[in-house]
Amino acid sequence: MDHLPSIQISGQAGRMDNYCRAACETGARPVPGCCPSPDLSCAGLILCGGGDMDPALFGQENRGSQPPDRQRDQAELELFWAFFQAGKPILAICRGMQVVNVALGGTLLQDLPGEIRPFHGGGEEDRVHPVRSREGTLLHRLYGPIFPVNSAHHQAVDRLGEGLETIAWAESGFPEALIHTQRPVLGVQFHPERMSFGQRRGDAVDGAPIFQYFMDLCRG
Repeated sequence: MDHLPSIQISGQAGRMDNYCRAACETGARPVPGCCPSPDLSCAGLILCGGGDMDPALFGQENRGSQPPDRQRDQAELELFWAFFQAGKPILAICRGMQVVNVALGGTLLQDLPGEIRPFHGGGEEDRVHPVRSREGTLLHRLYGPIFPVNSAHHQAVDRLGEGLETIAWAESGFPEALIHTQRPVLGVQFHPERMSFGQRRGDAVDGAPIFQYFMDLCRG
């Protein structure tokens, strides 16, 4: 196992198995933790899905956010900055993408409008919906211009953080994937760990290529 790259994974206690499995399947050694300190001996970082961030972190009052886990918010902001400043790859999934956006000065839509929310799940249950990718980007190369993904969220990226670009959108117009223009950062609003390997589903694309891309970055 020593020759495998280690990947630090930050998420909710007891809910990181799918992320760890995806890392193992793509040839890495997962190092999971809840509110861990940054471990820069690891080759990369995965920020997992989970609950809402504290809206005070992006300068807003509560407008429909669930009660935040401030300890996790702080820990994952510190993790992001440690790996970001070290130039190490970051894969940010669902809440993780929102953490990246907030860390870089962006904001979140705290509660999707009622007519849109049913198409994104808005909770524990995945919904499947189409995503449109920008031509010439990673997701366009992997999946084409329009492809189905899963979703389980009631918040969305609003104003983009500094250095971020949107590379895929939901039909509602909200960002479904982001990259950083200068650093190896990929954020996706959907859940590739629940569309790959033992969680592969027939109504959405295979999430495995996203993990493979991330692991290739980690190997340099």
